[in-house]
Amino acid sequence: MNLWVTGYRSYELGVFNSKDKKVEVIKYALQKKILEKIDEGLEWVITGAQMGIEQWTCEVVAEMKKEYPELKLAIMMPYSEFAENWNEANQESFSIRCSLADFVGEVSKEKYKSPMQLKNYQNFMLDHTDQAMLIYDPEHEGKTKYDYEMIKKYGEQEDYPYDLVDMYQLQEFAEMYQEKHSF
Repeated sequence: MNLWVTGYRSYELGVFNSKDKKVEVIKYALQKKILEKIDEGLEWVITGAQMGIEQWTCEVVAEMKKEYPELKLAIMMPYSEFAENWNEANQESFSIRCSLADFVGEVSKEKYKSPMQLKNYQNFMLDHTDQAMLIYDPEHEGKTKYDYEMIKKYGEQEDYPYDLVDMYQLQEFAEMYQEKHSF
């Protein structure tokens, strides 16, 4: 099974520092959800490279591969030179995440030209995955809204399940994480 993982950008969650406790909780949630998928036959996690859920997914999968070496990570970008306008620190973070992947690719070999490249990216992800997992809450909109709407619409016509990890579930994961890490 191939799983598309996406979700909020870091700034949409108010995370501006990798040491933020929210990042630990989100990574914990990602790990738990990916473990469930491994039990269901997960082979590839396919994600983008946006700062936030997608890059944290790369870190989680890379760590999990130590225990589950058959697990693979692919990072797909909608167009070439995806991170060229990011600041130096974010470009370095992007490069590090890409180095963790088993496969890195671009849907379009051209630089950004139009929103159609983003639509093509969504279609590519839907065509190359069997289901999706989104760290996203429709009550707290963000840029992931567009992926969520596309996934939902696609799922109405195709057998394409998706997991939506909303704010309530994140709170539950935060409580589980706190119990596990309290002394």
